[in-house]
Amino acid sequence: QVQLVESGGGLVQAGGSLRLSCAASGSTIRFNYMGWYRQAPGNQREMVAVIDRGGITDYAESVKGRFTISRDNAKNTVFLQMNSLKPEDTAVYYCYAAMSRQYWGQGTQVTVSS
Repeated sequence: QVQLVESGGGLVQAGGSLRLSCAASGSTIRFNYMGWYRQAPGNQREMVAVIDRGGITDYAESVKGRFTISRDNAKNTVFLQMNSLKPEDTAVYYCYAAMSRQYWGQGTQVTVSS
């Protein structure tokens, strides 16, 4: 059974940085896509960044130039480096992986204070 386990969330001041990590366990599947979504209170879950197995990336417009997604295929791990954080980045961040079906992590809270 596949499990996605996130780490690295927390509280940071505006302008600061955080690095999120997500490790997939329980399977040797090499996911076609891995990435990050987020959901703020009262909002729908939205895509933040996605990376395919070849390293092609896609970002939400609101994070371009500030966030960088990367992955380690050998370890089935995906990372999100978040720089120049803003209060509007505050949300629960969910790890995502997809092959023939989608998998989600339990979420990690990121809070950016002004």
